[in-house]
Amino acid sequence: MTAPDDFVARFPELFGVAYRASYPIVGSREDAEDCAQEALARLLARIRQVPSAAAVPWVARVSTNLAIDRWRKLERARVRQPPAVTPTPLDVRRGDLVRALRALPARQREAVVLRHLLDLSERDTATALGCTTGTVKSATSRGLDRLRELLGPEWALD
Repeated sequence: MTAPDDFVARFPELFGVAYRASYPIVGSREDAEDCAQEALARLLARIRQVPSAAAVPWVARVSTNLAIDRWRKLERARVRQPPAVTPTPLDVRRGDLVRALRALPARQREAVVLRHLLDLSERDTATALGCTTGTVKSATSRGLDRLRELLGPEWALD
């Protein structure tokens, strides 16, 4: 992105990407919106450093990391307080997924999130990560293999 006008014109698209990257991790509309807003604020602050072609994957990556951080903080707060409500099976599965994603090396986690949560192409993922498509394929494959190990057979990752 090279100018604030580009940012304004692409805001709806970029917000949607950031929201879709955050929601599966945090599980709440409000938290996903907060992560998306923060990711776009960070993009605006770095508008001259992020090429326009890399804006979508960049926002996806930043919002994913923000969502993981937010989930971790919420999880710590839940541990300190007695549960007011029994966690739902979806909450438990989301927690398992976030813990497994956090256990991956950064490159594998980012490749898996960009390719499978956001359904970005290998080329867009490579642009976001600053690597080749071959590296994306390798990191995604290794990341999915590791997630299968961590999550067990009841999780379908294909």
